[in-house]
Amino acid sequence: MAGPALPERAAPYAVSVMEFFVGSGLAAAAGLNAWMPLFLLGLADRFLPAVELPASWAWLSSDLALWITGILLVIEVVADKFPAVDSVNDVIQTAIRPAAGGIVFGAGSSAETVRVDDPSLFSGSAGWDAWAPIVIGVVIALVVHALKAAVRPVANLATAGLAAPALSAGEDVSSFALVAAAIFVPVLAVVLLVAVVVVAVLLLRRRRHARRQHATYPISET
Repeated sequence: MAGPALPERAAPYAVSVMEFFVGSGLAAAAGLNAWMPLFLLGLADRFLPAVELPASWAWLSSDLALWITGILLVIEVVADKFPAVDSVNDVIQTAIRPAAGGIVFGAGSSAETVRVDDPSLFSGSAGWDAWAPIVIGVVIALVVHALKAAVRPVANLATAGLAAPALSAGEDVSSFALVAAAIFVPVLAVVLLVAVVVVAVLLLRRRRHARRQHATYPISET
């Protein structure tokens, strides 16, 4: 009599969860900086033996794609450091970051990485299943982008723009860390994603509380 099949099912389930973690970390990184995960995922496919994108996403590691995403990455990193310019950039990126999130979720979740050597959750899908990872990535990147775009003007107003370079640098580091974690330690990528969301929400709530206090107890003019 055959025994229960639970042990045989556990491994594929664990792999599927890891694929989702990989895609989520990459999509969240795109919500902070559209070009960071596209460029780094392409580099990883090109130079890391443990990372292999499926044929449908292999164009990310082509010379042309790496040059384009690399140049656009430098432009966004520089532009995001200047007050007012960063807000304009966020408006422009409202469509680009979610699109990048869909691409990297689709590519990353179906790729072989350090922790996923046999992707099965989304690979070989057809119809709606083929679009599902892209849609999930779009949603994750859009949520992170919305939080980023909401925090930046508030911080700029509160600090007369002095906080823009520091906040932007922190977002760049966070985006890089999310990509690295997604490739090497996917569980850590999810932890970082939660941390980014929590910090953004706390900053917004703190600023809102400060506004309410100012409205309740306005500073009297002498």
